Amino acid sequence: MKQTILTFKRAKENNEKITMLTAYDYISASLMDQAGIHGLLVGDSLGMVFCGLENTLSVTVDQMIYHTKAVRRGAKEALVVTDMPFMSYQTSVADALYNAGRIVKEGGAEAVKLEGGKEICPQVEAIVKAGIPVMGHIGLTPQSINAFGGFKVQGKAAKEAKVLIESAEALEAAGAFSIVLECVPEELAKCISETISIPTIGIGAGKACDGQILVYQDLLGMYEGIAPKFVKRYVEIGTAMKAAFTQYQSEVADGVFPDTAHSFQMTKENFEALTKED
Repeated sequence: MKQTILTFKRAKENNEKITMLTAYDYISASLMDQAGIHGLLVGDSLGMVFCGLENTLSVTVDQMIYHTKAVRRGAKEALVVTDMPFMSYQTSVADALYNAGRIVKEGGAEAVKLEGGKEICPQVEAIVKAGIPVMGHIGLTPQSINAFGGFKVQGKAAKEAKVLIESAEALEAAGAFSIVLECVPEELAKCISETISIPTIGIGAGKACDGQILVYQDLLGMYEGIAPKFVKRYVEIGTAMKAAFTQYQSEVADGVFPDTAHSFQMTKENFEALTKED
């Protein structure tokens, strides 16, 4: 069944958990889609795990559109949500609306995601009014990494927690169809999930959220950079990949690969005709 913002809403109403993963390419998106993952996030995390950058801040709208196109080709049933990158929406409502429109029209995204609370609600409201679904994102918002002073859990203090609850309520009122809660205490995530009527998607926010999301390279054990506490590595694909690359290098160097089974042959008659002197 094709996933939409309405199926996300019904999932919360029916107390059914939502699954999401990041995706940046056709093959990965197709495999996730076949596995029944409900939503694929074309995250600006691609700056780090795909491009090897230190953070997400230099990712551009054009990059997000490029990767969204690839993911959409692989996603037949999953809902495709695309991050609006840093400074593509913070500058003004007009910029936010223009860039969201590009991501949907050129990239094929079915929704966009914005980081922030009350301060971005005018942008959220305008984008939603234009007919583009918006996913919110509060807690640890990577685009504000310099303001936070690093990747740190948010909302531990009562005052900070109250601000996050108010932000979630404001985003819902502005028209967001769901909200990502990143790196917040599980008690706070539970409180927010019970306070608002739209789904919460947790990443480092405990099991009380209405759904979960992970960066797929983390889940597969492919990324050796940051290793957050909340990541569960379901398999060590990275180790297996390195072993395969090493074996390939060795076999080519030793003349083991390619062998006859991996080569093409001419018929004896044709080869003899080729080598026969005129």
